[in-house]
Amino acid sequence: MRLFAAVLPPQDVAHELAREVERLRRLPGADELRWTGRPGWHFTLAFYGEVDEELVPALSARLERAAHRTEPFPLALRGGGQFGHGRALWTGADGDVATLRLLADRAESAARKAGVPMGEHRRYKAHLTVARSRTAVDVRPYVQDLHAFTSRTWTVAELVLVRSNLPRSAEPGEQPRYEAVARWPLGGAG
Repeated sequence: MRLFAAVLPPQDVAHELAREVERLRRLPGADELRWTGRPGWHFTLAFYGEVDEELVPALSARLERAAHRTEPFPLALRGGGQFGHGRALWTGADGDVATLRLLADRAESAARKAGVPMGEHRRYKAHLTVARSRTAVDVRPYVQDLHAFTSRTWTVAELVLVRSNLPRSAEPGEQPRYEAVARWPLGGAG
């Protein structure tokens, strides 16, 4: 199973982002980008890649522990940026980003302790991808427009293990499908 740990924005925040993305898609050159859809909007905490099914129970138990050790925290979508010279356009995070980073570190550590092969550790950069490109695209106008974007603040109250199902057809623009495999409340609440 292709898995990752994530924080998902609530529906009303996703709706705010959808309005912002719709505005961005009207900018010149927007058709050069592959825009992600609402089902794919998430803050990836740790990407696990293909995980052997026999490791999933141990990974799940360790993620549950990580969630229990992390208190709920405030978060909002804010601003924007890019990776790879326009290969990824994203909106960032505002609020208790330190706790988001801590949760990401715990999600990565959970995988390592469960025996999931992980690449080298990289410092966590909170971002929610809104568009991608296979080639370098000048996304500076989009980043500039996103600069003023801020969603309402919500309380992150759960850690989600997500399965990513890659597109199987050769349809242009087909997006991966995401399904929540498990959810754990933060701080042991719920």
